[in-house]
Amino acid sequence: MTGARAPRVGWPDVAKGICIILVVLWHVVTKVAVEMPGAGPVTDVWVMLNAQLLPLRIPLFFLVSGVFAARAVLDAGGRSWRRRAGRLALLYVVWVLIQTFVLALTPDFDTARANDGWELLAQLTLSPTNLWYLLALAVYLTIGRLTRGLPTAVVLSGAFVIAAVAGAGVIPDLGNLWQLVQNLFFFLLGLRGRPVIERFAQSVGVWRTLALAALYVAALALVAGLTLRLLPGVWPALALIAVACGASLSVLLDRHLEVVARPLRWIGRRTLPIYVLHMMPLALIDAGLDAAGWRTTPVLEAIGPLVLTASVIAICLGVHALLVRGGLGALFDPLQAIDRLAPHLRR
Repeated sequence: MTGARAPRVGWPDVAKGICIILVVLWHVVTKVAVEMPGAGPVTDVWVMLNAQLLPLRIPLFFLVSGVFAARAVLDAGGRSWRRRAGRLALLYVVWVLIQTFVLALTPDFDTARANDGWELLAQLTLSPTNLWYLLALAVYLTIGRLTRGLPTAVVLSGAFVIAAVAGAGVIPDLGNLWQLVQNLFFFLLGLRGRPVIERFAQSVGVWRTLALAALYVAALALVAGLTLRLLPGVWPALALIAVACGASLSVLLDRHLEVVARPLRWIGRRTLPIYVLHMMPLALIDAGLDAAGWRTTPVLEAIGPLVLTASVIAICLGVHALLVRGGLGALFDPLQAIDRLAPHLRR
């Protein structure tokens, strides 16, 4: 008789929920709110606030992804990492193609889209689109597996150096390639440091979280005040503080504030459809507002990004449910279709 599986730890899902909401909010603010006629100081505050969260949302997302992938990648006999990496790579291709066709309907929307075959090829390889997270995870899983036999100190030191160089802005501006390179460190940190991260989560308290938040604010002020952002090593160091702060906050919410943690956990377990879909409804909403001659006001500037973020997330989850119910769930797991076809191909 096998023992019951241990209950799923909640704080990583809370963290993922926070991160995906912040990703959508970032795109709402930078691609819709700033372009709205009448936008002024209130929108500027939204832009500034979102900019301060840049070292948090994606690095924390990758740290949690690394934690979740640790057993599959590091176990000697593990093979599921290949399936994970293949699934993510196929997802990237599928949704870049879908997004290319949908975004053709909104040519004025400010985001990268391929206008010919060569641009599409570039986006599928060296110039990732806004969907770059999927491609990055596939690459990171492979790197994590290939470096499995190396000492953790060597792997993390090398990845930190890579992040320091990438964070200094020396990588050519090829879409989101620089983000793919500089965030490898945080995935490997989650992958290799899972036991340490779990002990850290167990020790989190209110005062430690407040201290980390204060340290993060002070570090942001120091980096901005002395214009240190492009100094090698500053970005990953700042992101480390942000990730520790974000993880601590997620633990506290999961432990003490169920009314907030429950919806965040629920969203955190559904990040994939939100991530791959959100740019398309956002583009269509932007086109509709533009066609209607919509003009914002200070009140709308203040609440609009929150309302639009919630609306886009709801639309994504609704579309996902409809597609799955309509038999198109393979769009979110292309390996399902390959598995169904494999027996017929072997005949």
